[in-house]
Amino acid sequence: MSEPRVIKKYPNRRLYDTVESRYITLADIQRLVLERIDFIVIDKKTQADITHAILLQVIADQEAHEPPVLSRDFLAQVIRSHTEQAQGVLSSYLEQAMRLFGAQQHELQERIRQVTGPDALNTAAAFAERNFQRWRSVQDEIFRTLHGALTSNRTRPENTEPERRPDQSRRPGS
Repeated sequence: MSEPRVIKKYPNRRLYDTVESRYITLADIQRLVLERIDFIVIDKKTQADITHAILLQVIADQEAHEPPVLSRDFLAQVIRSHTEQAQGVLSSYLEQAMRLFGAQQHELQERIRQVTGPDALNTAAAFAERNFQRWRSVQDEIFRTLHGALTSNRTRPENTEPERRPDQSRRPGS
């Protein structure tokens, strides 16, 4: 396993990626996490590992800009549980819960893939196309039926009077 990528945090609060040789943002940190790239963030002044604090900033940024995942009650419970006695237990519990959640998510995606095939989008598109063709054939049949009814009315001889109901009487002069 290779060494983790080093990100340096300067006193001006800017983050510098030593691999890409450029300044990066919290969005770039989020991208590294999503791409499962191992990294550490080092405070340039103190040389302390501040990765944890930066990851919390990424979470706070996400919670501020997207629909929140973490409820106020959950966050309050985390704060209340942040005592020395509970830290180890809570940390272990949350890590295991997130691993289980990730495994369940992966299993669900696999089941969906088994049902829909490797390309769910194309499967859905094919399904929609079949439904469209069925709807189109029903509409065509309705059109043919209506067209046939109109055509048969036009081909009736002109001197033939329409049928009258028995309660209709002839008006004088007709």
